[in-house]
Amino acid sequence: MTPPIKVCHLITDLEAGGAERNLVNVVTHADSSRIASEVISLLDPGIMAGELTAAGIPVTSLGMRRGRPNLAGLVSLVRHLRRTTPTILLTWLYHADLLGYLASRFTPSTRLAWNLRCSDIARAPDQRALWHLVRTLAFLSRKPDVVVVNSVRGQLFHQEIGYKPRQWMHIANGVDTERFRPRPTEKASLRARLGLPADARVIGLVARLHPMKDHETFLRAASRFSQHDQDARFVLCGAGCGPDSETMRPLIERLGLAGRVVLLGERTDLDNIYPVFDILAQSSAYGEGLPNVLIEAMACGVPCVATDVGDSRDVIGETGLVIPPRHPQALARGWEKVFAEQPGTLGENARLRILERYSIARACMDYEALYKRLACGDPVEDHGALRRSA
Repeated sequence: MTPPIKVCHLITDLEAGGAERNLVNVVTHADSSRIASEVISLLDPGIMAGELTAAGIPVTSLGMRRGRPNLAGLVSLVRHLRRTTPTILLTWLYHADLLGYLASRFTPSTRLAWNLRCSDIARAPDQRALWHLVRTLAFLSRKPDVVVVNSVRGQLFHQEIGYKPRQWMHIANGVDTERFRPRPTEKASLRARLGLPADARVIGLVARLHPMKDHETFLRAASRFSQHDQDARFVLCGAGCGPDSETMRPLIERLGLAGRVVLLGERTDLDNIYPVFDILAQSSAYGEGLPNVLIEAMACGVPCVATDVGDSRDVIGETGLVIPPRHPQALARGWEKVFAEQPGTLGENARLRILERYSIARACMDYEALYKRLACGDPVEDHGALRRSA
């Protein structure tokens, strides 16, 4: 019997986020008889580490501190790789890309793959340090055996700033469509747990508090929408959006939304959250690659109204709406239009689109094909991010 291919995944941390969620999905759904996975976190493991350990996936932390790279972390990584001898080191997010490259210089038998998960986040005004890191990685981009991207916009951005890898490979995010599914008979009870009226129109935003996610645009749109529907409710779910948020509360009150916004904070049971929404909103201003929240909500039969950032337009297709970023009026009008166009039907079509294009089974099949080619030393077949059609 052929031994499984040993794959080591290296990521910055395991806090709640799109890249982290996709890593957990891919690792926990891989066929363990063919793929032996482990995960290494540069920082202390976060909330998602529990899912990995529960699935029997080894998780190791290098114990590094955010914003303070150190030689000890690199030495620990090299020692670990020499001891465990993985066939492939797959790095997720920029800091892991750099550390993975450095470690690979001391473990030449391990094949190296970078995994890009965003578009233009490094160009944000508050990301000068990240911008310098990304430009360094662009210079080094021919070193890994392959660079994986999850979005067309992500590949285009990185090409524009100088990435010239030996090979590109496009692998879209995948979602567990058994876990994330429509639950119409449970909608009222799920809402009751969150203190939401059974008959209210509910619009949700699932995102950590960060300038990239642009919560203010969402809340300004909510204020406009509430002028015509005072019974509507709005849900914020994500790190930094809890009931005690010193950022959210003043803005909510200033916009006249007190009593209409539910602050859930960070949750791991998103399969219980999406089904309470009538619409999932994404208000991101920049930086997205292929947003997990869209495919998860759509898998639950929830139509989406999202800003035209990353590959959101390609994900949604004709099952929802895409609007310009930083435009509260357009976002509110988008919600009104979806409610006018039978959101139930749009939601059914949204789920069908996810089943066809973004299942976790399909993603795992693509990753396994990548692993096999790298393990055999074969050129990676170019899945062509730039030739994907909407």
